[in-house]
Amino acid sequence: MQDEVNEKVIALYIKGAKITAEVLQRAVRRFLAEMEKDLRKQKQLPHGKQTLKQLMRQNAGVSNIEITGDNIKAFESTAKKYGIDYALKKDVSESPPRYLVFFKGRDSDVLMSAFKEFSAKKLTQEKKPSLTKALAAFKTISRQKNAERAKVKNKDRRIER
Repeated sequence: MQDEVNEKVIALYIKGAKITAEVLQRAVRRFLAEMEKDLRKQKQLPHGKQTLKQLMRQNAGVSNIEITGDNIKAFESTAKKYGIDYALKKDVSESPPRYLVFFKGRDSDVLMSAFKEFSAKKLTQEKKPSLTKALAAFKTISRQKNAERAKVKNKDRRIER
């Protein structure tokens, strides 16, 4: 990273017969103003989840894939990890609604690797036993054992003097 910063060179071209300190100062100020404009423009672009309109405004080819409603939240975390700009659209024309994920065309390689990780994560989750099911089974076992236990309510309250 440090090498990249050190290797960057700024070329400033000033056309004129005589360069004074004032002319050079004005040229550097204009250059810095242009750099600030570029930075502001970059900051204005939304990243991550956004509307389809915002995604289309970024002048990048848009592609889409279909995803089920159960996997939306899990996909969002994976997409955030990979820094993918995407938009979700719900298609209600069908009886179980379809969800379409729109993304930039140039992000397709990144999206494919994100989907590989996402699908691998889903498969490992399905293979693992559910903790809530195991807890529910243990609760029923403990209730049965408690019911079988003999209840003793004979209490002696002898007062000896």
